[in-house]
Amino acid sequence: MKKYNFLIGILLFLVLSCKSETKQEKTEVAETSRVAYLPYYDDESFTPRWITPNSADEKAFHKIPDFNFVNQLGEPVTQKTFEGKIYVTDFFFTICPGICPKMTDNMFKIQEEFKNDEDVLLLSHSVMPSTDTVEVLKEYAETNSVIDNKWHLVTGDKNEIYSLGRDQYFVENDLGEPKSIDDFLHTENFLLIDKNKHIRGIYNGLNRASIAQLITDIKTLKKEN
Repeated sequence: MKKYNFLIGILLFLVLSCKSETKQEKTEVAETSRVAYLPYYDDESFTPRWITPNSADEKAFHKIPDFNFVNQLGEPVTQKTFEGKIYVTDFFFTICPGICPKMTDNMFKIQEEFKNDEDVLLLSHSVMPSTDTVEVLKEYAETNSVIDNKWHLVTGDKNEIYSLGRDQYFVENDLGEPKSIDDFLHTENFLLIDKNKHIRGIYNGLNRASIAQLITDIKTLKKEN
């Protein structure tokens, strides 16, 4: 009888060990990206372009051009701010009653995930720069626990913000429908930008699974040389 109980105990131990290993394997898979390196994007269709990092094709690929804004501290924010950095960007406005609060909550989650990582920054552009002044952005930042110099909330020239959003980041995915400065820029999209100013991913800023994938893709992007 003792021998029988001993054998049962061994079997239970093996079963539990296998389950633990399977769970660990699933966790490890969840923390790795779907691909060895992320695709590149260069138009509003967001068709993935599979280019080898550091190749001649990569160096000639679409890049986000220079810009000049002011953040919640009243400090200038340009491409120099993001030199050698990975960043996540979106477009919002402080009095938005609809999608923006959820987008801000999800940006906060990304901030917390990479809070101690100097290579990752966040950039949120106000699409109502005439009302979202430095003072207003500062108050919004304090209300939403934004870490200064980690997460930049920026205001500036409306034409520059709208042109950047539509013509460079391609955040409004309305194919075949040209927009003017009088058409309000409103989108839930988050974009992932690499250290060389290339677009490497687009994500639904309202979707939990999409945000989880964004976090995973940032970790993948960090492994590129």
